[in-house]
Amino acid sequence: MGGSTQENLPPGGGEQPLIGPGHSYGSVTDKISAIVLTQRTTKGWYLGFAISFALVMTLMAAITWLLLKGVGIWGINVPVGWGFAIINFVWWIGIGHAGTLISAILLLLRQRWRTSINRFAEAMTIFAVACAGIFPLLHMGRPWLAYWLLPYPDTMGTWPQFRSPLVWDVFAVSTYATVSLLFWFVGMIPDLATLRDRAKHHVLKVIYGVLAMGWRGSAVHWHRYEMASLLLAGLATPLVVSVHTVVSFDFAVAIVPGWHTTIFPPYFVAGAIYSGFAMVMTLAIPIRAFYKLEDFITLRHLENMAKIMLATGLIVAYGYMMETFMAFYGGHAFDRFMIMNRMTGPYAVIYWLLILCNIVIPQSLWFRRVRTSVPALFVVALVVNVGMWLERFVIVVTSLHRDFVPSSWGMYYPTAWDIATFVGTLGLFLTMFYLFVRFLPMISIFEMRGLVEESGKKG
Repeated sequence: MGGSTQENLPPGGGEQPLIGPGHSYGSVTDKISAIVLTQRTTKGWYLGFAISFALVMTLMAAITWLLLKGVGIWGINVPVGWGFAIINFVWWIGIGHAGTLISAILLLLRQRWRTSINRFAEAMTIFAVACAGIFPLLHMGRPWLAYWLLPYPDTMGTWPQFRSPLVWDVFAVSTYATVSLLFWFVGMIPDLATLRDRAKHHVLKVIYGVLAMGWRGSAVHWHRYEMASLLLAGLATPLVVSVHTVVSFDFAVAIVPGWHTTIFPPYFVAGAIYSGFAMVMTLAIPIRAFYKLEDFITLRHLENMAKIMLATGLIVAYGYMMETFMAFYGGHAFDRFMIMNRMTGPYAVIYWLLILCNIVIPQSLWFRRVRTSVPALFVVALVVNVGMWLERFVIVVTSLHRDFVPSSWGMYYPTAWDIATFVGTLGLFLTMFYLFVRFLPMISIFEMRGLVEESGKKG
């Protein structure tokens, strides 16, 4: 998985480099552009794309059957009106948060280590938001009436209820998707011009030329580019906090025990960044091994991401502890029962699994030996992704399946169609990511040149 356990460590345990030795402007441009323009598409890429596309076809089949039969094919029932659809919506929105944080906040803070990972983290954000947006539409039951959530002219007297957090979601997520898409595209313009100039095939020259929007690398172009990047970063930065805060309001404004808690907004934001960085690492490690990019995505990048995962994981652990503490400290019988039901009820196994995945196993990141071991980081990242999905399952299902009236208690079991829809969105995400890696530069060429210049000055 990308080499030996302690690869590329400098002697004496000093700070690791951001780019491997011996690189020049030309070698950086050649290596990154060759992945798109000159390297032959490997059998591994075709195999992965075929599997992902098969999962997309599964998603299409599941959605078709859903539109024909209705949401009754899912496992939702009277006590648990929210099931896999909302669980997966919150999980996918969280996955996209690391891309915005890496691209916007770390850009404003002048953190150079973001350079090698920001491009595909931004792409991951867009693909994750696209997958997330599917679930609320399907969960409506009548997705063709989704426009009722928008403030269109009130001819039919169906103006949306602006006190509903589900309406807030529409504005927050659509704004998030728009700004993320613009930021991703604007950041690629100089590299698209590089591909335009290097492409041999006329059709590719035209396509990349159109996408490059007439970029010539003049001082005026660079000035406008930097201004646009900073403005978009300034717009995107509050979205990192606001989007998942609004998503948490879906739960926090309800009176249901387990949801009605003020810690949800910061707790959800920290959890989103936690799962987002875990997904970035899950993608970065195979990519650096498959495309031999260990010189560009170095151990320093992986270790920094591991440190952020450790920090946000501790915030999430604090959220779990405060949720439990306030349930007992508040003296509310229903809150106490909800916590005990999570720990000892029919879904207790899932609760303790999420504690293991989100709190216990990530504590290994305190040790530098783990943070600099590529296979160990890959395993921890996968574990965190699973744990954060389980967390959303526990929040949604265990808060609903036993409510205030025991006679209405019930159990929630996902059906094959629930699972097919979720697995299908995983396929959609990977399909878009495979196409991105194949046809667009996954690492910023001009920013990597800046690292070459810095390392040259230091040398």
